[in-house]
Amino acid sequence: MRIYFLIFFLIFFNFKNLYADETEKWLKREIDIILEAYKNQNLSNENRFLLIEKTINNNFAGTGIAKFVAGEAWRKSDKNTKKIYIDNFKRHLALNIASMMQGYSDQTYELTKSKYDKKNQVTLIDMEIFSDTGSVVVTWRVKESKEKFFVIDLIVADISLVVTKRSEFNSMLKKVDNNLSKFNEVLFDQNQESYQKITE
Repeated sequence: MRIYFLIFFLIFFNFKNLYADETEKWLKREIDIILEAYKNQNLSNENRFLLIEKTINNNFAGTGIAKFVAGEAWRKSDKNTKKIYIDNFKRHLALNIASMMQGYSDQTYELTKSKYDKKNQVTLIDMEIFSDTGSVVVTWRVKESKEKFFVIDLIVADISLVVTKRSEFNSMLKKVDNNLSKFNEVLFDQNQESYQKITE
């Protein structure tokens, strides 16, 4: 009986290792696309951002994150307002991630550790970024859905991007009485301002 248990354990352990390796390879490929875009001097700032935005939108669970951070305002809104909000949020997310990654574009990094959270069915991948003054660890939370990987959160210095965004958006939504339609106008203007800065 013990030998069967041992065989099962080894198969299961190796499967999880292979799964983690596959997830890491996918993540490294997508991170490198963003970092290489910053190093490509032939790209204009606008084209560079549009390339990065496309990569982020393809690989982040933007719609799911958007719903979560909107909270009660999402549930109260009509279909068209929700669609406009998701588009606004995805650009907002891309602008945030692009700005953060730009700060790391001239540094080296290494994916140092992977851990599969069986309960939540999420892989956590630590990315250590090295600079002259030390290093910082960024943890990517990756989930597989319909045979495709998606980043569902990004944790920097133990601070969750998604939780931070929910708190930030809740404060902004209160100012417009949780009216997602009005909030869309605020978010659109904020995106325009950020877009000008990152592409100028």
